[in-house]
Amino acid sequence: MMYEGCKKYIPFQPVSLPDRTWPDQILNKAPVWCSVDLRDGNQALVDPMNLEEKLLYFKTLVEIGFKEIEIGFPSSSETEYEICRTLIEKNLIPDDVTIQVLVQAREHLIRKTFEAIKGAKNVIVHFYNSTSTLQRKVVFKTDMQGVINIAVEGAKLVRRLTEEEIKRSGANIRYEYSPESFSGTEMDNAVKICEEVLDTLGATPEKKVILNLPNTVEMCTPNTHADQIEYFIRHLKGRDRAIISLHPHNDRGTGVAATELALMAGAERVEGTLFGNGERTGNVDIMNLAMNLYSQGVDPHLDFSNIRHIRDVYEKCTNMRVHDRHPYAGNLVFTAFSGSHQDAIKKGIDYMHTHESSYWEVPYLPIDPADVGREYEPIIRINSQSGKGGAAFVMQQSFGFDLPKAMHPEFGAAIKEACDAAGRELIPSEIFHIFRKEYLDLQAPYHLKSYKLYEERMSDDESDSDEETPSAVHFEGNIRFHHEDHPVSAIGNGPIDAFFKALEQVGIKNYRFVTYREHAIDAGADSKAVSYIQLQDPKGRDIFGVGVHPNISMASIKGIICAVNRAVLRNQKEAEE
Repeated sequence: MMYEGCKKYIPFQPVSLPDRTWPDQILNKAPVWCSVDLRDGNQALVDPMNLEEKLLYFKTLVEIGFKEIEIGFPSSSETEYEICRTLIEKNLIPDDVTIQVLVQAREHLIRKTFEAIKGAKNVIVHFYNSTSTLQRKVVFKTDMQGVINIAVEGAKLVRRLTEEEIKRSGANIRYEYSPESFSGTEMDNAVKICEEVLDTLGATPEKKVILNLPNTVEMCTPNTHADQIEYFIRHLKGRDRAIISLHPHNDRGTGVAATELALMAGAERVEGTLFGNGERTGNVDIMNLAMNLYSQGVDPHLDFSNIRHIRDVYEKCTNMRVHDRHPYAGNLVFTAFSGSHQDAIKKGIDYMHTHESSYWEVPYLPIDPADVGREYEPIIRINSQSGKGGAAFVMQQSFGFDLPKAMHPEFGAAIKEACDAAGRELIPSEIFHIFRKEYLDLQAPYHLKSYKLYEERMSDDESDSDEETPSAVHFEGNIRFHHEDHPVSAIGNGPIDAFFKALEQVGIKNYRFVTYREHAIDAGADSKAVSYIQLQDPKGRDIFGVGVHPNISMASIKGIICAVNRAVLRNQKEAEE
């Protein structure tokens, strides 16, 4: 039984921090971001990036706004060495960007790394060794002092080679140390080894060292990780000599949460990747973290306004795919199928337009999709679960038809029936095809073949009032039904009244006008008017018609004949059933 198997796992032991302060903190500024896509992300790929792909990816990271980019592990292979040399020799690194190189705390690898970075203006030399209880026990078979000795010897060499390179070239070289597997290291031991490294590197408040605390394997809940970070910071001697950096992974699926809470606990810097690519379940997703800050009104200092382009580059270079439900970047994250969600989104967008709100206040959408280069059209998509407002939203956003609210159930029912018949989602063009068939192209059983409207204004002598002289409206037309043409003409006090009287001449009676609504479809002098007509048929049931014409009066007349045709066809269908 699987349930019995869980007993072989040792529960994580949290640090004791009853007076923790991080829960009261608020994230109100962005951390320093460091992309490790080209190193940690790349080493996790089935097919690692080639040189061309790495250069494209590096360029994209710079465009996003990363100022610190870990470009690889140049001492590990010729391919890794080559990317470092290419970036330096071809002057592809902007002056305000610092490249970071990773190396184990081993002498020959450190020397190879310093060969690779010659000529670079700004470099972070990131060295590490593993410190966790489990690694010491089963991999290195040494005690904590043995691990400290490795770190200190590595720090001595890194410092000496750095001072030599600065004297030779004037390069700006900074230090970074990681007690790898920090998440599985006893906190007091983690503090001790980092203090030894700070001392060895000669860290000062003016020349801080980056202490990177990797959640190499996510082993505990996010709150427990935040306790680890706050405990470490509290107990570190010379805290002002260090920049506390995070390097989270996502083994428990809580990498973003663990990072945010660790920042609340006092960390200042985050290493991660785009879309969370990395070993096993991945590194923390920097895009996700940055956009979370953005959604709270905090400038993340990274630009994801063209998320589709960034996603395309990522997918091209890594052969990985961004999931349709990936926060902010997935194809479906700004899409609603549920009827109640669709209705709320539509009302939210209508509210913002009406009130000219300066704040984003749309239910179910934490940010404006336009802020990441997304469009409104795909927000609401229509399937059998969609409600009456969803189809209306698509008609408004995609085609400019602002259907009256009372019309939503009628049109929504037609779309739902089509979805059920198709057994799938309907795309906007299919929805418009149904709308056109149901309303705009309906010319039977009554077809208005020709028509003419003109006003007859009363003379001032005929008017008993000093108010504006009233007018009579003449309608003349030809209505075809039962394969015959029927000329009609009538006079009314307005276009709609005149047309209703003309319809009575061919037996169309007992329809009651309820209301109408009109608006322009396109902006400009050549725009067309659309009129939505609501009638009650002779049985007292509501029916809608739609008319489109450059002249608003004719649009209303076309809407009336549409509503009459739909009412007659409805009655015929019910009689047949």
